[in-house]
Amino acid sequence: MQILDILFYLFLGVVFSQVILYVFVYGKFIFKKPAQLTACEAPVSVIICAKNEAENLKRFLPDIIHQNHPVFEIVLINDSSNDDTLEVMKTFAEQHANIKIVDVKAVETFWGNKKYALTLGIKAAKHNLLLFSDADCKPVSKHWIREMLSHFNGQKSIVLGFGGHTKVKRSLLNKLIRFETLTTAVRYFSFALHRMPYMGVGRNMAYKKELFFDANGFINHMRVKSGDDDLFINQVATPGNTAICFSKNSFTASPPKTNFKEWLNQKRRHITTASYYRFKHKILLALIYAFQVQFWLLATLLLIVSHKWQIVLALVLIRLSIQYIVFALAAKKLNSKDLIVLLPFLEIFLISIQLFIFITNLISKPIHWK
Repeated sequence: MQILDILFYLFLGVVFSQVILYVFVYGKFIFKKPAQLTACEAPVSVIICAKNEAENLKRFLPDIIHQNHPVFEIVLINDSSNDDTLEVMKTFAEQHANIKIVDVKAVETFWGNKKYALTLGIKAAKHNLLLFSDADCKPVSKHWIREMLSHFNGQKSIVLGFGGHTKVKRSLLNKLIRFETLTTAVRYFSFALHRMPYMGVGRNMAYKKELFFDANGFINHMRVKSGDDDLFINQVATPGNTAICFSKNSFTASPPKTNFKEWLNQKRRHITTASYYRFKHKILLALIYAFQVQFWLLATLLLIVSHKWQIVLALVLIRLSIQYIVFALAAKKLNSKDLIVLLPFLEIFLISIQLFIFITNLISKPIHWK
């Protein structure tokens, strides 16, 4: 058998695998409707860890303060800021009795480690239900808390939400960031529905305080400076204790990076954290990425050399058509419809950047939490 025939059959396998992924794995999320649950009025502690976020707190904290929920406290954690973050927190606390401030001083053992600051904030929280967001995040509605909390019950102790990014017109970087956010959300929502939860995002997630202490907090990965959200969920999530929330009133939105270098450094940190996931999750994510790369490389090669090009072209069109349908429906659910027209370009660009990041991380370690 000639090498081109081997590559052709390999391409057939890759296309088949991707169709299975899009139709049967992602399809479970795509066609799932938001659950109609009874509003939860249980008390909750909203936890926000901030390091040098004075301006963002002024801008976004009012949207959390004015949430439509009967009983909630806001735990503001000042993680050794050197700007006016603490002063801004104190100003809000003077005006709102439900705000609690945890002022974290730098400790040499945990220098620059957000997990240490978060642990102190969680300990200070007085309610069992904990809802997390970032200082630069804005709930898209006044019902954010209620929507997220409505998924807790006797079995569910984790709720994964969607933390999107605001749209910036005529910005390719903005589209790339939002596309990466979209694909990540589709993936972790889908696998959670298939009883294989593996991550969440700190911009919008919730879990029970008792779960945190039963797992001894971040102790198993305290030396890893990132991963206070996804790595912790990877550790404690089980097929039965995790719910997802994707109703549009439950979303949060944050300003995306406007500088490519800053975004690249952020992605380097995230990819480094993923190397600490459970083995089965690392293998699964590696296979998904490998099939993406192989699809484009093999399709390009086989079309260039015109080896069974009619079949190859037909398979490319079938795969792209299925991908378009799946992501169009996902984008509609997650308020990202404008991204679909650039889908193939954004996918190729993103997987190329991810390959570059992987190689770069082998050479040098990324900078962590501010």
